[in-house]
Amino acid sequence: MADDGEDIGEYLDWTTARHLNIEPKRVNIDFPTWVVNDLDNEARRLGVTRQSLVKLWIAERLEIGRHAK
Repeated sequence: MADDGEDIGEYLDWTTARHLNIEPKRVNIDFPTWVVNDLDNEARRLGVTRQSLVKLWIAERLEIGRHAK
């Protein structure tokens, strides 16, 4: 059902639903200067922080990978 892309919302009790493993965990990543500069330019263009942009892009890529399996 859910694996087929169907909405299973009617089968869930949203009053008790919770996300698992959403506690933030700090990581440090070293990037070359040109990558940081490009990230900053793109973040500025979109009106978001560098950190927000990196989180968004990584989450998007992981989601694509999750669906490819």
